[in-house]
Amino acid sequence: MSRSAQTAHQLDIVIPTLNAAEGLPRTLDALAEGAPREILVVDGGSSDETRNLALRGGARLLSSERGRGQQLRSGAAAAQGDWLLFLHADTCLEPGWWRAATAFMDDPANRRRAAVFRLRLDSPRPEARKIEALAGWRARRLGLAFGDQGLLLTRAFYLELGGYAAIPLMEDFDLIRRIGRRRLVLLEPAAVTSDLRYRQGGWLRRPLRNVAFQLLYLAGCPPRLLARFY
Repeated sequence: MSRSAQTAHQLDIVIPTLNAAEGLPRTLDALAEGAPREILVVDGGSSDETRNLALRGGARLLSSERGRGQQLRSGAAAAQGDWLLFLHADTCLEPGWWRAATAFMDDPANRRRAAVFRLRLDSPRPEARKIEALAGWRARRLGLAFGDQGLLLTRAFYLELGGYAAIPLMEDFDLIRRIGRRRLVLLEPAAVTSDLRYRQGGWLRRPLRNVAFQLLYLAGCPPRLLARFY
């Protein structure tokens, strides 16, 4: 099914992938509610069925040097829409996302703002609800959001900000800081993402580790060095 339906807003969706066959079909299926101009899957050298699944899902497949920052940057460079939505391959937008995104895009005041979705983890555990609440507080009060929450903004604003840095880690934190708290909007629909990293890394250890990496990055630690210990 073609994803190139024309709308009042020309929205391109950029999804970086690396061996994402398990989650990518669900991510693409959730996008069928909307009418993006194009979905661009930017693959960093997958050895599983990711590339075939992207094509079967109606996406345009691009290849890039491995590294999420570089892949996001490559996808943005190839996009032609006047709006961009960056989304992780294991993140599914819940019903209502297109209506909320369209309302955001309809407001001329948002041409120099960005929007993210509420974080929701696909886990029934109470620890997941605490992490979700913390993510909402971070977005509203500090203007900080996880890459798992997606990122919606005009291509012009993205270019004005300098875009994603071609770094192997902290690319989302780097860009969201340049956007700033006053220019970040939290949309009501959730971005539902896998809880695998928390199950593997620990429901408490993982958030503390994320904060530690952010502080090290702010202190000047090179992203390539951080990526070695991630």
